[in-house]
Amino acid sequence: MSTTRWWWIRHAPVVNPDKLLYGRLDLAADTSDAAAVTALAARLPRGAAWLHSPLRRTAETAAALLGAMGEAAVPTVEPALIEQDFGAWQGRPSREVYGALPQGDPFWSKPAAHAAPGGESFDAVLRRVQPAVLALSDAHAGRDIVAVAHAGTIRAAAAQALDLDGERALRLAVDTLSLTRIDRIRSRSAAESWRVVALNLPFGTEKMY
Repeated sequence: MSTTRWWWIRHAPVVNPDKLLYGRLDLAADTSDAAAVTALAARLPRGAAWLHSPLRRTAETAAALLGAMGEAAVPTVEPALIEQDFGAWQGRPSREVYGALPQGDPFWSKPAAHAAPGGESFDAVLRRVQPAVLALSDAHAGRDIVAVAHAGTIRAAAAQALDLDGERALRLAVDTLSLTRIDRIRSRSAAESWRVVALNLPFGTEKMY
């Protein structure tokens, strides 16, 4: 039997004074909360494979954590772990975006199925992230994987482990500088199972709810 241990971390808070819906905007991370970074780093395994998305906030968070650990690992940039693309909504204040949607808009009844204009639905995020998790689990079978990613990415991974559809997965809170632990287990017969060890363990102070 082989167990691959995923350590999912949502990036540190972004520098976003205007409360924009930032999605794939490449905003910087604020890693100045040294106590939170140090506490989270102390929970992470040594000798792990490190991944982050192409966005700078995940790279900066990974660098801060590795620095706190005194590790010299070089993370791999994994495009499949990028945040959901919010299309035309990106760069606009969240309240403005959602306030402009009429009460009967299909988004309100099935938010996972609907994409912003020119963007990506959350259901599409599931279809992008989940095969990548399987492939990466195979590539690093039996190891620890530390993946610094985004709320949407981590919800997609949790949905895979818990057998949730997109609508249910959107109910999961994923705070900045939080840790989600998921094991992917393969038996000798190649049967696959999942174990969720922890969801959204908080280390930072910013809450998204």
